[in-house]
Amino acid sequence: MKKTTYLASLFILLLWTIPNAMAEGFPTAPPWQLTTQAGKTISLSDYQGKPVILHFWATWCPYCKKLQPKLVELEKKYQSSGIKIVSISFNEDDGATPQDEINKRGYDFITAVKGELVAKQYGVRGTPTTFFINRQGKAIYKSTSSNINNPKLELAVQEIIKP
Repeated sequence: MKKTTYLASLFILLLWTIPNAMAEGFPTAPPWQLTTQAGKTISLSDYQGKPVILHFWATWCPYCKKLQPKLVELEKKYQSSGIKIVSISFNEDDGATPQDEINKRGYDFITAVKGELVAKQYGVRGTPTTFFINRQGKAIYKSTSSNINNPKLELAVQEIIKP
């Protein structure tokens, strides 16, 4: 099969998969409340009615570092929708400063810290794990990959920004 035919078939399959999965219904993303590195309380409810990319990560994770530019690119591309990246750092080394690390990388999304219990609540087994949560609070897609060329990332964003 030619590469273009293969890619077209894959794209059609992806377009078919997400809406059909939506019809089946997705679980509501579990509520949580954590603090930032600066001690500010944040929670998922702060983003009620907004599309959210919920990114579980750690400062020592090279795969997270690889994925984060793509998440930021998607947030910027669809910023008019109100989409937000909210990240939760967990399983950090002593003395880690996750928000400082995000800022050093040139990003400005917020990072909650000490998210081990929330990671467990979401069934997160490793980093990176990213959930795409729609305006109704449903987690419609979960990615455990750092593949920035995965077309499902953008398709998931397109789904969660729908009114």
